[in-house]
Amino acid sequence: MIPKSTGKSWFRYFQYDEQRDSPAEVRNILLIIVALIAAATFQAGVNPPGGLWQDNGNGHVAGTAIFATERHAYYVFLISNTLAFSTSILVLLSLTYKFPFHFEIWIATTSMIVTYGSAVFAVTPHHQHVHFRYLLFTAAVPFMTRAFIQMFHKCRH
Repeated sequence: MIPKSTGKSWFRYFQYDEQRDSPAEVRNILLIIVALIAAATFQAGVNPPGGLWQDNGNGHVAGTAIFATERHAYYVFLISNTLAFSTSILVLLSLTYKFPFHFEIWIATTSMIVTYGSAVFAVTPHHQHVHFRYLLFTAAVPFMTRAFIQMFHKCRH
């Protein structure tokens, strides 16, 4: 229950509090959040905003992203969506490390990443010359960043 008229804002009340929030509660909340982000970004990659062309004609191919007609905006979408998807996968794998069925979680997650990549490749018009190496690099950024943070942290201690 939110305290009445204590002068505390609701925002501060709902912030993480080490004294009040247990690590298990925090992990469970984070798992829910990253699962929702992974699901939303996966769906957006498979079915981008604006949908897919239903027919061939006027320079477009059925089954490709309508949004790709706006080349720069589509690039921003792909990069941002891939970064969010990849980051959520990293957090999900980190939070489930050493859980039961961890190996199976890795297999399922890897399969989902491959599915995401193949779906993005399939719906992106080939004439757009999207450089998929940029998407691969973007997907790797959260993992590389975490590795550097871990290395830096170990060097300091």
